[in-house]
Amino acid sequence: MSTPQLVVHRDKELMAQAAAARLITKVVDAQASRGHASVVLTGGRNGNGLLAALAAAPARDAVDWSRLDLWWGDERFLPDGDPERNVTQAREALLDAVPLDPKRVHAMPASDGQWGADVEAAAEAYAAELASAAGPENHASVPSFDVLMLGVGPDTHVASLFPELPAVRETERTVVGVRGAPKPPPVRVTLTLPAIRAAREVWLLAAGEDKAEAAAIALSGAGEIQAPAAGAQGRARTLWLLDAAAASQLPRALYPPASP
Repeated sequence: MSTPQLVVHRDKELMAQAAAARLITKVVDAQASRGHASVVLTGGRNGNGLLAALAAAPARDAVDWSRLDLWWGDERFLPDGDPERNVTQAREALLDAVPLDPKRVHAMPASDGQWGADVEAAAEAYAAELASAAGPENHASVPSFDVLMLGVGPDTHVASLFPELPAVRETERTVVGVRGAPKPPPVRVTLTLPAIRAAREVWLLAAGEDKAEAAAIALSGAGEIQAPAAGAQGRARTLWLLDAAAASQLPRALYPPASP
């Protein structure tokens, strides 16, 4: 796994704009190299802020949206179209404004879908969809995502992997159902650390003073069971994208001066 790299921006708006530009470049390069790209989206204020910045970026048209596969790191297990679902928020922020191939938008199951209220069956179905998209060149039963993005919670959770809960201890399955999450809603579907670590690059997004302690803990050598963000690493690159507030408790030796 790769050693974390840090990029710190002055504020969350600049962080979102810079991350959007970085993502456009990564997707365009992957499409030029292999003909397609694969990205895992994250929800929350930072994930949605990045998508909104991407929607407003003139360079977004450099992406061939029809050759982009979109996946999700986790999802709230709620009815389709619920405003709290990550996919609903992503559609509002960006997806409805770009010419995506609907077959390449891999939303996690909803609680009123084929599997009903059975979150474990929904998780198994998403794992099967990931496995069917994985090729012989991939390093696990998931695609080798070009970029997998994760928001970092104040408690160091990423996706729906919360400290000490069973999902963060999973070592074999790529997708699991979560019950009793400390953050509402309590029932969720999430990628596991094995699936996350199959990505070429993992980007962790943290902005705001409420993320400062979590960033400091995760980057201080904490264990992944107690601090799930510490276990989120990419095969080629692990990139922490922070604003100055989220980086305020980190030793300055870890990162260069804030970007303008």
